[in-house]
Amino acid sequence: MTDDRLERPAVHALLSDGTTVCIREVTPADHEQLRGLYEEMSPDNLRLRFFAASRRSGAAAADQACASPRPGYRALLAEAQGLVMGVAEYATGKDPRSAEISIAVADGLHHRGIGTLLVEHLVPAARAEGIGEFTADALSDDHEVLRLFADLGLRAVRRFEGPEVRCTIELGEDETYLSAVEARGRSADVASLTPLLRPDAVVVIGAGRRPGSVGRAILHHLQEGGFTRRLFAVNPSVTAVLGVPSHPSVSALPTTPDLAIVAVPAAAVPGTAEECGKAGVRALVVASAGLDSGQAQALLTACRTYGMRLVGPNCLGVSNTDPDLSLDATFATDHPRRGTAGVAVQSGGVGIALLNGLSRLGIGTSTFASLGDKYDVSGNDMLQWWESDDRTDLAVLHLESFGNPRAFSRTARRVTRRMPVLTVDAGRTDAGRRAAASHTAAAATRTMTRQALFTQAGITATRSVGELLETAALLHSQPLPAGTRVAVVTNAGGAGVLTADACAEAGLSLPPLPPAVIDALLAVLPDGAAAGNPVDATAAVSEDQLRSCVERVLRYAGIDAVLLALVPTAVASATGDELIRALTHSPGGRGRPVAAVRLEQDLPVRLLPAADGGAIPSYAEPRSAARALAHAARRAAWLRRLPGTVPELSGIDTERAHATAEDHLAAHPDGGWLDPRKCADLLACYGIPQLPWAWAETENEAVLAADRLRGADGRVVMKAHWPGLLHKSRQHAVHLDLQGDSQVRAAFRDLETRFAGLLTGVVVQPLAARGTELFAGVAQDEVFGPLVLFGLGGTATEVLADHAARLAPLTDHDIHDLITSPRCAPLLFGAHGSGPVDLEGLEQLLLRLSRMAGDLPQLAEADFNPVLATPGGVSVLDARVRLLPRRPQNPYLRRLR
Repeated sequence: MTDDRLERPAVHALLSDGTTVCIREVTPADHEQLRGLYEEMSPDNLRLRFFAASRRSGAAAADQACASPRPGYRALLAEAQGLVMGVAEYATGKDPRSAEISIAVADGLHHRGIGTLLVEHLVPAARAEGIGEFTADALSDDHEVLRLFADLGLRAVRRFEGPEVRCTIELGEDETYLSAVEARGRSADVASLTPLLRPDAVVVIGAGRRPGSVGRAILHHLQEGGFTRRLFAVNPSVTAVLGVPSHPSVSALPTTPDLAIVAVPAAAVPGTAEECGKAGVRALVVASAGLDSGQAQALLTACRTYGMRLVGPNCLGVSNTDPDLSLDATFATDHPRRGTAGVAVQSGGVGIALLNGLSRLGIGTSTFASLGDKYDVSGNDMLQWWESDDRTDLAVLHLESFGNPRAFSRTARRVTRRMPVLTVDAGRTDAGRRAAASHTAAAATRTMTRQALFTQAGITATRSVGELLETAALLHSQPLPAGTRVAVVTNAGGAGVLTADACAEAGLSLPPLPPAVIDALLAVLPDGAAAGNPVDATAAVSEDQLRSCVERVLRYAGIDAVLLALVPTAVASATGDELIRALTHSPGGRGRPVAAVRLEQDLPVRLLPAADGGAIPSYAEPRSAARALAHAARRAAWLRRLPGTVPELSGIDTERAHATAEDHLAAHPDGGWLDPRKCADLLACYGIPQLPWAWAETENEAVLAADRLRGADGRVVMKAHWPGLLHKSRQHAVHLDLQGDSQVRAAFRDLETRFAGLLTGVVVQPLAARGTELFAGVAQDEVFGPLVLFGLGGTATEVLADHAARLAPLTDHDIHDLITSPRCAPLLFGAHGSGPVDLEGLEQLLLRLSRMAGDLPQLAEADFNPVLATPGGVSVLDARVRLLPRRPQNPYLRRLR
């Protein structure tokens, strides 16, 4: 057995106190360190580990861990700065599905989560080997290891046998386990970010004497912003910069800073990071830009080696407006206004725009991080920080890339239930990722993938910074609407029409008001008013009249929100500002959002003080107001929906599916498309229904196949096949409606002649019944994971592009959204009196496709087109599957990037 332990990459992860450790395979080179680990253990620690205070047992354990690799055995160690902190291993016995696990942690390093983290990393390795349970023997007074097993989140059973306890831990991954891993990760993440966002001492490295340098600007911001803790500069040429004490090096500082701001030339960054790490600095913000690949790797290596969290490089900086801290370590023009929005961006320019916009609106920020090139700290980290602080009620993100979208999605789903999470959907026009020519690859653009992520996570995705600020203003100041029903009230008919159009275009509805409401409105409005929807209060309306009108509209239960479209006139006695005051909520309208549209307004959006002490968003454009309200309605609908579940499926043969994939890749090391027979075998492993078919390589075999497969009408279809053929219709490689042996023979000869040298065989199928032709597929994104697509099928698939997409694994909610989102959805539910198709069968097909994509990391693409849906059932008429050599990766395993 070859020793591939060195090929398995080491990963870095956070302990419960926020420090960083390296998790890697044990190798023979670790023998002396492992022996030292056991030799330095106290007698009590040895007793708990080996049931006896035996140094020989420790030596034997080191020998075993460093021995040649063998099936059913795995050993991992945790180390920091070259020192082994702990080791965990498992070994199978007679039953290959059960493995005994053991854990050892160095004296003085307990209660930091080392053992738990090692076990978390052993669990997916064991699952990959087909191991279903861990067993462990422990002494009854070994409270730490017993608590470790109990708190893992896995089902654990204890059996007491005298002074010993036999523990059995089931390794099935479920929501309970993932939630437990998440909770540990969140606690560790927040602890690791504390030196970054709540430092007790800060040093700026690279603050020059001359104005204009980034370091000097950041130091000036820290000083001018009133940073309440200790502040230093590092500059070997002076003793003070801007009145801040300066020292020649980090090691010369009178105290070790938690946070170092690095603004030195790119070539000096790695050395500066190394110096900071050796001095005990816990976090870096690297504003420097232009690092080459070697410098970048050296910077990250220093941060991982010494356990420093890193923001940047090439970033604007970080800030925390908490008055107890007043940290503004940025070089933005202005200080951020104190407030409740957490902001994380990759682009410094976008960050400045968001900070200024939030300050102008009066929302302000709680914490801000410009992530720059995002070597380490990410949007996921910042979401967890905001979730855990008590100052943030609105999260704003501008992310151009995602390190671990599936972990991000889980975090965002959780955080979004507590506060709105808004983002700018950047990079929507990237259409250059269509590396393959299948329908699935053509449909699975980066835009569609990102939108699926945002939709499933409950993130409010806007298309610009302006739209984000407009939406933030409404979400910050107004309650969420119960639905999409809007009443428009205006003092100018034209403005009301524009607002009504904007609402309809945004997906909102303007229901007609009932006669009782109309009569109540006309009783308080001036003569000539019209009380439809929009309500035209006329240019002569007064403040009191408008207030009474709005209050009556808000009392009507058939309305979820009110938009007031106002223009200044010389007719009314009330000014525009006085009319805005009429929007004060009445007691009957509490809980419903109200917003204004003022066409003469100079700013795109403002928050105006209301008479009840709150604020009312006022927009210069009707479309802005309608978009913001539509985003709020979608958020409300997402919050009302219970979290989805992934349904259990019967008839799944994962083991055979893995074998099929491995057989194909053994024969085709570079991967490729499965032939029809292997493709059908793979689909059968997941119970995916297929139209009956037969493979034929000769004319006579084709005739015999047609005889077996002919339905009641006697007609069959013949499809050519050769490796790499994707679109048979485009190649004219399909013969339809074949009747009798002579037509079958003629069709085979035609394909054989036209595709001589290519053709490897044909697929013969009965002619399918009439029904709705659909498309289903999977594209495996290396970053986002498997994306499931669904929509209209047949030859119009790419032309009409009527598709919806969701990231796997699909929940019951995702399935519903996939089926109802495409424009062709009415056809599935019986439009034109045709009756609904087999919706349950369609749901099962998509769920099974999702399961196949999740089980097989080697599945690069799956393309089912057409899928025939009828009231009587659903079946795949044509399927293509492409595999690539890929190792499975657990997206939820705790590790730093």
